[in-house]
Amino acid sequence: MATIAPSPPAALIDGFGRRISYLRLSVTDRCDLRCRYCMGEAMTFLPRSAVLTLEEMAAIADAFVARGVRRIRLTGGEPLVRRGIGELAARIGRHLATGALDELTLTTNATRLAEHAPALAAAGVRRINVSLDSLDPERFRAITRTGDLGQVLAGIAAARAVGMAVKINMVALKGVNEDEVGAMLRWCVAEGHDLTFIETMPLGVVDEDRTDRYLPLDGVRRDLIERFGLVADAHRTGGPARYLRVPGTATRVGFITPLTENFCDGCNRVRLTASGRLYMCLGHDDRVDLRAAWREGGRDALDAAIDEALALKPRAHGFRIEERDAAPAVARHMSATGG
Repeated sequence: MATIAPSPPAALIDGFGRRISYLRLSVTDRCDLRCRYCMGEAMTFLPRSAVLTLEEMAAIADAFVARGVRRIRLTGGEPLVRRGIGELAARIGRHLATGALDELTLTTNATRLAEHAPALAAAGVRRINVSLDSLDPERFRAITRTGDLGQVLAGIAAARAVGMAVKINMVALKGVNEDEVGAMLRWCVAEGHDLTFIETMPLGVVDEDRTDRYLPLDGVRRDLIERFGLVADAHRTGGPARYLRVPGTATRVGFITPLTENFCDGCNRVRLTASGRLYMCLGHDDRVDLRAAWREGGRDALDAAIDEALALKPRAHGFRIEERDAAPAVARHMSATGG
């Protein structure tokens, strides 16, 4: 008698018909910097016992790949402070060789990138995002509270040396680094990097009022078009950025605008925290505990929990930043959810 093969797991389709093909996997909520717009100076991080093991992260990633996720980004916190990050990348990177996964990427502050770049490249990471908000060493230290710009630049150089493409992510901050926007773009052109500007997001309580630092990117975009002659570019990476290009160069300039221009209609991503909570949206608190599902019921329970999460995914976030001293949109910090 012929055996009937089991049906493949259902594709990830949310309640609004959007296909989920992108998983952002936070491997830790810890970070070795304390960027002022992202964290308070005194942070409380998860105890080790509350964090998924690397084996659990890999198993959950396997389940998402089986259900149609084509891109996975390793995030944090700062992912390179997690011991064993190279082994996790290699485990997930196996799906690149089979064709089940299109891309494995990483977002990092690059302070430890020089050490890890060779292992990441060997795992199949071909491009990375580096968070870098200033090229001035003193200003960089002021923004990050503890950062050494030289370490970051050395990490970027190491990544390029092993063949990785680098995209710079710069959070545009009014009265802090807005005067460096043009200089950052010129540097990226000279170094061959893409560049994305990001509006500050109202996530978690920090030590400053974000309304003082909010810089709408529509004005930044108009200014750069005038100064650099930027032209339209259809390039997409699977994330929310919309791109222009510097004529005569390979450098693209992206804009992530959660406040001035909502981009939720095409959302294709979900975020898994280091503690195993799956968030469907940065701007909402709805989540599902995949760690509990996996530990209590294995793959079947995990798939059921993922289905539950899809039903909770909202149409759009609720970010607002107009009111001074207003509470953040959600209480958790970006480092807890994963960038």
